[in-house]
Amino acid sequence: MSFVSSADQLVLSGFTSYLKVEKGLSPLSVEAYRRDLMQFSDHLQKNRRGLASARREDVRGFLDQLFAHAADARTVARKLSALRGFYRYLLLDHGIDRDPTLNIELPKQWKVLPKSLARDEVGNMLAGPVSSARNQRSLALELRDQAMLEMLYGAALRVSELVGVEIQDVKLELGYVLVRGKGDKERIVPLGKAAQQALDRYLKDGRPALLEGRSAKLFITARKRQLTRQRVWQMVKRTSGAAGRHASPHMLRHSCATHMVENGADLRTVQTILGHADISTTQIYTHVALDHLRGEFQRHHPRARIKATSS
Repeated sequence: MSFVSSADQLVLSGFTSYLKVEKGLSPLSVEAYRRDLMQFSDHLQKNRRGLASARREDVRGFLDQLFAHAADARTVARKLSALRGFYRYLLLDHGIDRDPTLNIELPKQWKVLPKSLARDEVGNMLAGPVSSARNQRSLALELRDQAMLEMLYGAALRVSELVGVEIQDVKLELGYVLVRGKGDKERIVPLGKAAQQALDRYLKDGRPALLEGRSAKLFITARKRQLTRQRVWQMVKRTSGAAGRHASPHMLRHSCATHMVENGADLRTVQTILGHADISTTQIYTHVALDHLRGEFQRHHPRARIKATSS
């Protein structure tokens, strides 16, 4: 059974309040931080130390323990990131003078690029049929799903961002959508022609058939309610499976970033479109450009595959 001392509970309470008020994080994000820190606090109890007195070897021991229990590299990296944020907070003006996470590197596996789809796989998904509808409502749902797929890939939206888009956020004539990302931060994301056309069809022939009353949300269910993230995941899974490759909304987002980098987009542009707060998050896509460049070199340079002759 986990035990967190009263002193640790007090400092955790202050940190979670800081995340909510100062950082504007969502309740789910704050709860994820709290769970990770409670797990670390529980680990510290074995050495009879609290969060404020943790040492570098405690952090290393905690990470080693996670790996020993088969935690994957992304999970370990996320927990280390939570610890870093927490100790930066304590260093500001909360009674500690050293950061036990200093110079502890993230696992190398953290640099692995998220899974993405090949361009033809994305093409097969986005070319999904809008022809099997037997009535107006079925056609409206197909038009809605097509518009959502185009936005997930074309605008690289997170699922939570997609379901949160409102009618007033879409500016088809200007070719962009206003998106509210993590921490309720707003950004403007351009819409390609395919996404604009899919949205235009949905707004003209799809949404009116689904909604008789009024709703601020762009995408709605057949029962005139706001779409849930789970419903979007189900739709993407169903559509991708029919196209020959099971995918998730995250894979469409990562595919967008991957294909942009392959086509020569700079990381700052990709960072802006994805809504990453830190460029270091976007840098996981750097090796895509290098791999693509290496592949092009091997295919097209006349001396790329010439074997050296012995003298």
